[in-house]
Amino acid sequence: MGDIAGLVGKRLGLGLIILLVISVIIFFMVELLPGDIAQAVLGQGATEENLAALRKEMGLDQPAIVRYLGWLKDAVVFDFGSSVVTQEPVTSIIGERFAKTLFLAAYAAVIAVPVSIVLGVLVALMRNSIFDRVANVLTLTSISSPEFFLGYILILYFAVKWGMFPAIASLSEGMSFVELLNRAFLPALTLVLVVVAHMMRMTRASIINLLASPYIEMARLKGAPPLKVIVRHALPNAWAPIINVVALNLAYLITGVVLVEVVFVYPGIGQALVDAVSKRDFPVVQACCLIFAATFILLNLAADVGAILTNPRLRHPK
Repeated sequence: MGDIAGLVGKRLGLGLIILLVISVIIFFMVELLPGDIAQAVLGQGATEENLAALRKEMGLDQPAIVRYLGWLKDAVVFDFGSSVVTQEPVTSIIGERFAKTLFLAAYAAVIAVPVSIVLGVLVALMRNSIFDRVANVLTLTSISSPEFFLGYILILYFAVKWGMFPAIASLSEGMSFVELLNRAFLPALTLVLVVVAHMMRMTRASIINLLASPYIEMARLKGAPPLKVIVRHALPNAWAPIINVVALNLAYLITGVVLVEVVFVYPGIGQALVDAVSKRDFPVVQACCLIFAATFILLNLAADVGAILTNPRLRHPK
């Protein structure tokens, strides 16, 4: 137990260092964007006095390193300042939107994870069959297709031609859970089509690699059915790589939803990021990017912990 806690502590410390480096990149990349924030807020008709007063109020008259340290100190306690457009606290702007993005990611994950694992096991059992080849072609097609392209294809058929689901995922207060699932189905299905392909191929590769192991051959020689060989012998030893790819794809479901949310006008944090960029609302942009980075790092940490717990050899590295 102490070994596991030590490994988790090391990975958590490394994650914090990476997050710190990413925060530096986020802040100074936003600083390097062309244009004047004060000018964008007040408009072209603003006087120099008004511009100078706003820059002082926003702290733009201070050196960049001083502003970064102040922003980082506030970000540690989840205070990302106020929006330069609406003057609302950034946490109140992105808090509800991030919850909706988490719902969309969970919706897609509930469908994608079991489907991808089951399909991965099936195509591994039927390796080199017609089913395996068709599945490989479909997954490669899905991986090669951009999310926005898949989204528009789904809108064309499911919304325009067949009228089964709404093309725009507009959500409102007081909406029932069933209606919420209906409105969010097309963006969730778009994410499912992308991540299922990755997870299914990784599951298939892990199972096929283990099928060549001596203990699998021994189980077959004893007359164990193919499904029992997969479920009781191969799959438990394949959990480590499968957990890693599942966690990475879950991170993608949260951090890679920007294009999907824009296509379906889904009111999540990805849509908030795009709106903030178009309005040059830099505090919101910085907060969204930092949240995406922290989420990705945490899910990678979860993948490492899951791999350690499912693989005893990783608990005692030599």
